[in-house]
Amino acid sequence: MKYIQLSVLLFAVIMASCTEKQSQEIVIASPDNSIEIKFNLSEKGEPIYLVNYKNKEVIKSSTLGFNLKELPSLKEDFKIINSATSSFNETWQMPWGEQLDVVNNYNELKIELQETSELKRKLNIIFRVFNDGIGFRYEFPEQENLKEVFITDENTQFNLTGDHQVWWTPGDWDIYEHLFNTTKFSKIDALSKANHPNLGQTYIPLNAVNTPVTMKTASGLHVSFHEAALVDYADMTLKVDTTNFTMTSGLVGSANNDYKVVRTVPFETPWRTIQIAEKAGDLIESKLIVNLNEPNKLGDVSSWVKPTKYTGIWWEMHLGKSSWDMASGKHGATTKNAKAFIDFSAKNNIGAVLVEGWNTGWEHWIGFEDREGVFDFVTPYTDYDLKEVVRYGKEKGVEIIMHHETSAATQTYEKQQDTAYALMQSLGIHAVKTGYVGKILPKGEYHHGQYMVNQYNNAVIKAAKYKVAINAHEPIKDTGLRRTYPNTISREGLRGQEFNAWATDGGNPAEHLPIVAFTRMLAGPIDYTPGIFDIKFDKWKAENQVNTTIAQQLALYVVIYSPIQMAADLIEKYEGNPAFEFIKDVGVDWQQTKVLNGEVGDFVTIARKERTSENWFVGGITDENAREMELNFNFLSPNTIYQAFIYEDGKDADWDKNPTAINIREIEISNQSIIKMQLAPGGGFAISLKPKK
Repeated sequence: MKYIQLSVLLFAVIMASCTEKQSQEIVIASPDNSIEIKFNLSEKGEPIYLVNYKNKEVIKSSTLGFNLKELPSLKEDFKIINSATSSFNETWQMPWGEQLDVVNNYNELKIELQETSELKRKLNIIFRVFNDGIGFRYEFPEQENLKEVFITDENTQFNLTGDHQVWWTPGDWDIYEHLFNTTKFSKIDALSKANHPNLGQTYIPLNAVNTPVTMKTASGLHVSFHEAALVDYADMTLKVDTTNFTMTSGLVGSANNDYKVVRTVPFETPWRTIQIAEKAGDLIESKLIVNLNEPNKLGDVSSWVKPTKYTGIWWEMHLGKSSWDMASGKHGATTKNAKAFIDFSAKNNIGAVLVEGWNTGWEHWIGFEDREGVFDFVTPYTDYDLKEVVRYGKEKGVEIIMHHETSAATQTYEKQQDTAYALMQSLGIHAVKTGYVGKILPKGEYHHGQYMVNQYNNAVIKAAKYKVAINAHEPIKDTGLRRTYPNTISREGLRGQEFNAWATDGGNPAEHLPIVAFTRMLAGPIDYTPGIFDIKFDKWKAENQVNTTIAQQLALYVVIYSPIQMAADLIEKYEGNPAFEFIKDVGVDWQQTKVLNGEVGDFVTIARKERTSENWFVGGITDENAREMELNFNFLSPNTIYQAFIYEDGKDADWDKNPTAINIREIEISNQSIIKMQLAPGGGFAISLKPKK
């Protein structure tokens, strides 16, 4: 990875003559001066910060601190013993991603605090202010009176300026697969979402929301809250006070412990992040989350981390056509079936095939109390010849994506990772989809607690030693660690496409993805598995369907970002369908990304330029409302004519009544062109733009 250092400026401001209860307001602004943080201490010595955007409050005075087990709280009686500010500006390059060059430009303020009480414990707070938001973290420096910390609560407060519109999911400790809700802040009721019948595991102990959580103020400002660099710490939910319009960090705990986090001093917490934008689309273009992570620790990964499209033995199990286990008599992961997918992929510019259900153990993988030892991750069923499938794939130029479903039996997977990854390395397999369905073993742990955060992150680090990239399902949230470990290629972490096949609540509504683009996608890549052409799938699940048009399914390859994109439907549904040409053509790795329009929960249009060519691709989606969009192509290269292949909703298209109606046309476009697009209810469009020779 190439790093271009532009400037680093460091200067220190020593605050002398601070008495125990006196403090001095310290101000730090973004490089363009649009965002400002003010820091102070209260009369009780509490750390307090507030955030302004263009001289108007975004976050009112909010307190910071911790409650600790068997020790006095770390949240008051502080004095400022030192402060230092610095500026940083670099441009670094993504090995893969939404764009090639990333500007990382911020001003930093480090506050060093010490208690005035007898213990004289120290706590540092570091703020980074970007032009598109802020990040701040706590630092526990090495000190005499604090060696090990058992955190029972982190008291990071976000004091809002009003009753904002909020797009939220409940602060579930075990799963991110809830639908998004759209309410005023005062109407957030996470506890009403407990015990959802379509979720394999769920635990919502408090009225809290998961992050990213996005809001829109009465003045039209967009604000999104999340975290970055979640390492050896618990996931942060946000507890809501619906009366006072305040959120406070609520760390995910464990039934086995009376604390949320244990760490040895010195250490740093994850960054707490606030992205700020006047236009909703600017939230998507922001790279604040990845910028707050450490640079690449793996070096050049281009030979084994490869953005690609893939097909796979997966959707057919959700439809009921086949099964993961062999005992059912309709096993999907057979050598014959895998070769059929390889043949189809080789013929259609698709680089990989995912095979689920290949290894023994699926008869006992879920619903059993003791799932430890069920899977061994190296032994195939007798009707699946792993080595022959890999050999055949190589012959056809198609890679195999391994699948490791752990059934949340973490100790079994941890013990066998070296063996499993070594097998992959010996076969030249460089990617694995992992799964953690079910309640975590050991009992008492939750998917989002510190124990599991370390499980997920350690798997990525170990996999890198074997040149294996991980696409995690039932994961911990994405917090930008793909910058540090670029073998973290994608993850689930939302209510995915499979809910359309079997959920009992009607599947994902038409507004789902226009919300996801401005919430979950802000965290990082999503393995959503688009491309379902058989929208109704009456042959398999007459009571279920996908709640979009086929044109929107095409648009998702551009709108919902991932460096791996699945053509998820049964391969026979693609044969002879002209709409499949877009899936064959569309890129997966990008040089530039432009958000052309968008409103949270309503619609969004995104244009992306392929990294390996001069081709652009555009995708637009809408909610349940039909709408007309005007597209300006001024982002295209000047003095160039592009051949545009447009895949749009047919005249009478509708996500429910006529979802497969599609119109395909070809026109010429330049950077002077402005065209109007008609989107059906639940519809969309996809455009492929190639320079004319």
